[in-house]
Amino acid sequence: MHIDRADLNQALETLKQGGLILYPTDTIWGIGCDATNTDAVEKVFALKGRDKNKSMIVLLHSDNQLASYVQEIPDVAYELIEVTDRPLTIIYSQAKNLAPNAIAEDGSIGIRIVNHPFCQQLLQRFRKPIISTSANISGYATAATFDEISEDIKKRVDYVVKFGQNDPTKGVPSVVMKLDPSGKFEFLRK
Repeated sequence: MHIDRADLNQALETLKQGGLILYPTDTIWGIGCDATNTDAVEKVFALKGRDKNKSMIVLLHSDNQLASYVQEIPDVAYELIEVTDRPLTIIYSQAKNLAPNAIAEDGSIGIRIVNHPFCQQLLQRFRKPIISTSANISGYATAATFDEISEDIKKRVDYVVKFGQNDPTKGVPSVVMKLDPSGKFEFLRK
């Protein structure tokens, strides 16, 4: 699929201005914003009607960026990221350099290294992590394709990415694993 430069630039500008985007990821369509901007993260909670005690997932384009946002990264994290054949969200203890309201009360953060052409280019150009949360109102079913996303969500974000809107492939949420600094891990969603 061809990535339209204007589409990418508009998503980038929206993020830089603290706005919300609706965008395709390597799992499902997500609502995203600058993960370092407290006001932008607050807008995501408001849009979704989400409990503020529920933390968000953050996307990065490379595992080289992990050290900028996580205090201690067990070596096994890099191995897990390398060998996984499915999108993998790892919950790390002791997040740093992110909007305080993006981090869980216990100081942890869920991070996924994306493998998606649009997301990777967007993240590389933005040079900051992006929030990714399912494109639905809390408590309602998760949309597996763009067509399943409610019109309400589409109208209330600042920019809807055009890339991938016609892709009929049903998205599947990532595997979620909690990893503590000692390297011990447990699966929360397989």
